[in-house]
Amino acid sequence: MATGMQRVPGPRYKHIVDEEAPYATLTVDKLTPIIGAEIGGIDLSQPLSNKAADEIHRALAENLVIFFRDQHLTEEQHLAFGRMFGDLHIHPAAPHAPDHPELMIIHADRNSPRANGEGWHSDVSCDEAPPMGSILYIKTCPPKGGDTLFANMYAAYDALSDRMKQYLEGLTAVHDGEDNYRGTYANFGVKDRPVYPRAEHPVIRIHPVTKRKALFVNRGFTRYIVGLPRDESDGILRYLYEHMAHPLFQCRFRWRENSLAFWDNRCAQHRAMWDYWPHTRSGFRVTVQGDKPY
Repeated sequence: MATGMQRVPGPRYKHIVDEEAPYATLTVDKLTPIIGAEIGGIDLSQPLSNKAADEIHRALAENLVIFFRDQHLTEEQHLAFGRMFGDLHIHPAAPHAPDHPELMIIHADRNSPRANGEGWHSDVSCDEAPPMGSILYIKTCPPKGGDTLFANMYAAYDALSDRMKQYLEGLTAVHDGEDNYRGTYANFGVKDRPVYPRAEHPVIRIHPVTKRKALFVNRGFTRYIVGLPRDESDGILRYLYEHMAHPLFQCRFRWRENSLAFWDNRCAQHRAMWDYWPHTRSGFRVTVQGDKPY
């Protein structure tokens, strides 16, 4: 168990749970004070006003991941919703819908050797400019299981000791997609590329919108901290992975058919549970381009 939370007094999180100005176009029902909210009163299949789009962006900034129930979207409507928040990212390895390279297939059934996102990660953090956000629309759910966990990397950073923050300040780490992607999608008929993305990013990044600091290393892609002996790097990363997975930083989303999740990869990590075999979980993900972490 991570020990960092034992050092954190409650008032340090007060700004997260303070009452905000009311929303005019939608409702926001927080899952926890730290992360996650269900959004109501809005139909994403219909054109959104600028006010509604601004309030969705605000809800994302305040809650890191937001959820929409009972949405009925075509592929084109899913893509259009993503484009309201920026240009769309094309995954470097995963299969996509026919004629829509920006629409990543998310599918696991009784014949799958694996499921997407089984370990804690931030999507495609191995890119030079990792994605800003991901928008996952699940249309087919197993009868039980298949939840996704999300964790707040602001809170994980805030809960570190001052000495650990000082130690990590200015360090960078290498993120590499090679181990994750090579051979991973062979069951979909996807051929491997000659090389996969690899990039160096700060261990602590500053969110370009909120200006808050967040931890930006993850088990899925981070390989080592630059400039440290490998055993020291391994030890620090092992501690950080354990620390950031503390349950008090998390929320858990139970999917239903036609649900949609929109999360901010710059300050949140997630982990999908593959606890529903031999049943099927299926949908599509649209990913919004981001910028180089600083």
